[in-house]
Amino acid sequence: MTRYTAQDIRGVVAILPTPSVDGADRWDAVDTVDLAETERLTRSLVEAGVDVILTNGTFGEGATLTLNEVLAFNDTVVQTVSGRVPVFSGATTLNTRDTIDRGRRLRDLGADGLFVGRPMWVALDDDQIVEYHRSVAEALPDMAQVAYDNPSAFKGKMSADVYARLAQIPQIVASKHMGLGLLGERFTADLEAVAGRIRLLPVADDWSTSARIYPEDIVACWSGDVSCGPAPLLALRDAIFAREWDTADVIQGEIAHAVESLFPGGSFEEFSKYNIQIDRAEFEAAGYFRPGPTRAPYTTAPASYLEGGAEVGRRWAALQHKYVGVQSREESTRRAS
Repeated sequence: MTRYTAQDIRGVVAILPTPSVDGADRWDAVDTVDLAETERLTRSLVEAGVDVILTNGTFGEGATLTLNEVLAFNDTVVQTVSGRVPVFSGATTLNTRDTIDRGRRLRDLGADGLFVGRPMWVALDDDQIVEYHRSVAEALPDMAQVAYDNPSAFKGKMSADVYARLAQIPQIVASKHMGLGLLGERFTADLEAVAGRIRLLPVADDWSTSARIYPEDIVACWSGDVSCGPAPLLALRDAIFAREWDTADVIQGEIAHAVESLFPGGSFEEFSKYNIQIDRAEFEAAGYFRPGPTRAPYTTAPASYLEGGAEVGRRWAALQHKYVGVQSREESTRRAS
């Protein structure tokens, strides 16, 4: 069995992008992962205090990397983390057998678990979703899974019935979720369905709202913006864990303001068409690490969409500066006392 359960998933769950070298946007590019920048970003996030690492989701370009690139990237992440926090490596492919094969390779690199989305060429019904995750669990019983519930990427939202059935598979310890703010009662139904056996992860700018209502259940969030600088999210985590709700609400509001231009015209559907490119513009503008170019075929997007992403990066960089300063002052006070 895995060494992780839902109870081990707490705090800030950082989903990493995959830094690229110059020329990575060409169709004939090979070995496109900037491994030095991967090491630098991973080390910076872990040393700052993030709690869990996920790799190779959508903006982590799991769909654009070759197998060799996936393995090189995850090997660097795992070696850099060196057991300090759990690493769930992205294993999503277009079919069950390749996902299992990739999962075995990632396990052999030392990953603690798998970040698993379902095949999306043809939409899966409820029975097929459950069977897919069960098959991965049977093939890799020692690998915990974080499920990936993205309605846009996977042609539909997982139902509450699916969640109830997945909760009977002990390897599934968490799910990356759209959250209460976007899904309302459907989030509540999913939370009731898992009955504490799967940790549902809302997005960071919905965390305080969800945790106020469900303080025993919503003790972790996911974030891709964390790679613009983790300090605001760590401050939010600390406020939520202390149940200082007014402080948490203020920080969540600041984060929501920072990311408000991420969705073009406020549309998640439109964002989903270009989210790799928009997120890369955000990372570039934030300046926390060097993201490099996106990989083919996701190399172009409307200029206004990219500017919206860049504005998020600039606003987040200002928040990072603010909360790094707050943390430095708090550390100085502790040392003085």
